[in-house]
Amino acid sequence: MNIPNSSFPRIVIVGGGFGGIELAKKLRDKEVQVFMIDKHNYHTFQPLLYQVATGGLEPDSIAFPLRKIFKYQNNFTFRVAKATAINSDKNELITTIGPVSYDFLVIATGSDTNYFGNEEVQSHAMPMKSIPEALDLRSLILQRFENALLITDPEEQQALMNFVVVGGGPTGVETSGALAELKNHVLPKDYPELDIQKMQIHLVDSGERLLQSMSVQASDKAEKFLRSMGVNIINQDRVLNYDGNVVSFMSGKTMIAKNVLWAAGVKGVTIDGLNPESIINGNRIKVDEYNKVIGHTNIFALGDVAAMISEKYPFGHPGVAPVAIQMGNRLAKNIIQNINGNKMEPFNYFDKGSMATVGRNKAVVDIGFIRFQGIFAWFVWMFVHLLTLVGFRNKMIVFINWIWNYFSYDRGTRLIIRPFKSRQ
Repeated sequence: MNIPNSSFPRIVIVGGGFGGIELAKKLRDKEVQVFMIDKHNYHTFQPLLYQVATGGLEPDSIAFPLRKIFKYQNNFTFRVAKATAINSDKNELITTIGPVSYDFLVIATGSDTNYFGNEEVQSHAMPMKSIPEALDLRSLILQRFENALLITDPEEQQALMNFVVVGGGPTGVETSGALAELKNHVLPKDYPELDIQKMQIHLVDSGERLLQSMSVQASDKAEKFLRSMGVNIINQDRVLNYDGNVVSFMSGKTMIAKNVLWAAGVKGVTIDGLNPESIINGNRIKVDEYNKVIGHTNIFALGDVAAMISEKYPFGHPGVAPVAIQMGNRLAKNIIQNINGNKMEPFNYFDKGSMATVGRNKAVVDIGFIRFQGIFAWFVWMFVHLLTLVGFRNKMIVFINWIWNYFSYDRGTRLIIRPFKSRQ
C-alpha cells in the first residue's frame, strides 16, 4: 500500500463520521501521521437522512468529501477501504486494500441497523442508516403511489398506502412527521386521482412513550403534534415479524402493509480481532474512561460503537453526534499526552441537550431544565443542524431548501432516480 513515509507515530482512524473527523482535525499540526480509511469517500450528516428519504433534500447536500475537509492538513492521508480484521500482536489493521501498520488505532465505525436477529424483518423492512438506503426509501415511497394508481383492488391498494414506522426515537418521530407532511401537503397535488387520505402512517414503539431519552413533556408534545398531523401512535406494542405483506405484533394483532420503515434500534459496527470481552450488548466496544478498548493498550474506540460504562451512563453514552465530537476532541489530546509520556485525562461528556423535529413549526427541545416546544423549538433545531453541517455550500443549500419548502409547502426532489428493487 502506498502510504507516505513518516518518522512520526501513525494514528490510524477507521471511519469518517463525526468522531473520526473531529479527532483528525484536532491532530492538525501535531507531530503524528494521521491515516484514515472509510468505505465511502464522503462524510454523511445522518441526522438529515430522513429528509433525503422523504424528498426534502438531495443527498449531496448532506454529504461532504472527506478529502476536501482535510485538503490543507499536511499530516493527513485518506484511502477508500474497509477494515476486515485487527492483528493486535503485530499492530496491524487488515483492510480490503492491504495491511496497515499503526502505533495507535482508533475505531470510529459508528452503528448500523439492529434487527435483533429477525432475518425475515431484515429481508423486508427498510433501514435508513446511509445515503444509498435513504435513496432506496425515497424510491420505494414514490413507487408505491405510482403502483397504487394502477391497482383496482381496494385492499391491495390500501396495503401500498400503509406505512409502518417502527421505533419511537428521534429517527422514527422525525420520519413519521415528514411522511405526514407529504400526505397533507404534497402527495394530493401529485396524485389527484388517488384518495391520499387513505394513506395511513403508523408509528410503533414498545415503550410507554415516544422519545424516551427526552423529558415527559417533550414526549407528550411530540405525540400531540404527530396525532394532529394524522399519525397513528401505537405504544407498548412490538413488531414481532414482517413478511413483506403482513405486520405481526406482540399483542396478537396484524396489519397489512407494503411499507415498513425500521428505526427500532442500532448496533455497533465492530472489527474482528478485538478482545472478545470488550464486545458487549448492542455489539458495542467496551472502553475505559480514556476511550481505550478493554484488553488493549493502543486501540481506542469512540462515538456510537464505543460503550463507556459509568454510574451516570450504565449503558454507555447516547449515540448522538455531540458525544462522538467531544470524544474525538478529548482523545486527540490524550493521544498526544500519551506520546509525550504524560498522563491522560478521563472523558467527561457535557450534555448540551436533546431535540427532535416533528414537522413545520413543530419541534421539541430539552436543554437541562429548560424545555420548550413549537415554532421557537423548530427554529432552534434548524439553527443547530445548520451549524453542525459540514461545508459552507451544504449549509447554504439546506437553508435555501428549507426556506423554499416552508413557503411553498413543497418537497422538490421527488425523483425516482434509482428504482427500488426488493432486497429478497
